[in-house]
Amino acid sequence: MILIGIILLLTGCTDFFMICSLNPFYLEKNIRLMPEIEGKWSGLPIYSAISNKANGHDVWRQMDTTAVWTIKRAFSKETRKTKQGKDSVVFTPMDHYNVKLQSTLADSTRYHFWMVLFTVDKGMYADFMPMENTGLEKSRFAIESYYKIHTLARIDLSGNRFKIAWLGAEQMKEMIEKKRVRVNYQWSNSTNRLLLTGSSEQLTGMIEKYAGEARFIDWDNQPAMLKLTRLN
Repeated sequence: MILIGIILLLTGCTDFFMICSLNPFYLEKNIRLMPEIEGKWSGLPIYSAISNKANGHDVWRQMDTTAVWTIKRAFSKETRKTKQGKDSVVFTPMDHYNVKLQSTLADSTRYHFWMVLFTVDKGMYADFMPMENTGLEKSRFAIESYYKIHTLARIDLSGNRFKIAWLGAEQMKEMIEKKRVRVNYQWSNSTNRLLLTGSSEQLTGMIEKYAGEARFIDWDNQPAMLKLTRLN
């Protein structure tokens, strides 16, 4: 955690907006596929009553809202021998999506995330985990999840647009402090950040109990929200 703090200081970021977890927020039985989410998208920020733009501090950075978001279902690649002894490449679809943010400028900046879609009750959620990132200072999304940690978002897809609202770190901290939710966590003094350490079963239970009610988690009033519009 000390190393994380040093990296964040070097990039000029010591505040956080998304809650993160060491373990996935989902159980395998809840994973869902959504073919209509695949394609290329452009992102625009959504500002709420608790966003920081009014205070002169924008949550998002350059790459988050200027890059092209490409979402594709992931495939595993395996080389097998045919009956004739020749190598044959077999692609097998997997139950998650690759999300890539690629700069539209003439540089090599890109971000690669693993996204798992899942449902709890009637809600659709996404668990994001970083896979390959460069140019950390250009993306809030990458800063929030630089290491192999998980962030939780509510997904609302409607036609050629969909909204992503990440569960806020401060809201999660308040829920824990007021004992509204019981979940294992650690506090890092070096980064001034709350890190959830509970199991996926515990996190799913939290979502079941609290994520469907606006009085506990208001998904229209989170500090980090994006609206993606389809490009193709």
